[in-house]
Amino acid sequence: MLVVDDNDVTLSCRYSHNLLLKEFRASLHKGVNSDVEVCVAIGNLSSQLQFHSNVGFTCDGNLDNETVTFYLRNLHVNQTDIYFCRVEVMYPPPYLDNEKSNGTIIHVKEKHLCHDQTAPRLFWALVGAAGVLFCYGLLVTVALYIIWTNSRRNRLLQSDYMNMTPRRLGPTRKHYQPYAPARDFAAYRP
Repeated sequence: MLVVDDNDVTLSCRYSHNLLLKEFRASLHKGVNSDVEVCVAIGNLSSQLQFHSNVGFTCDGNLDNETVTFYLRNLHVNQTDIYFCRVEVMYPPPYLDNEKSNGTIIHVKEKHLCHDQTAPRLFWALVGAAGVLFCYGLLVTVALYIIWTNSRRNRLLQSDYMNMTPRRLGPTRKHYQPYAPARDFAAYRP
């Protein structure tokens, strides 16, 4: 069993014959029934070893005398399963096949972000946003106060209605007389 923390794993498949002088096919299968062919390596006398995957795995490898090593990268949690190696010697005859290995369980651990690492960033982002909003609110409040005091000073000059009642300077004891003098009805008696 292999436990994977960094999402990369190295899996070695041993074979009892020397693979360097032969044409062979090495494959890595996934699942209890070897349903999914994860990675394939085809090698022969004339060409370099080529690794490829048809099911979305990132695989690479290396060849030694009696070992084929598969490197699986960027594994996800849902790729936790049992993996089997299969090596087939195609040339020279006879065709040799090791069918299936015992299998290796690869357990990919889920990466958890610690709250201690993300909390300071979030805290400072909120503090920064609150600071920007506070400065904006303060600026708008000061601007409105200045506009209000200027309009209060110039209120009389900007008004369409002007009070026409006379203003008297200083204290006065004189009472206002009504608009029309009161009639003296005794003056008109015969």
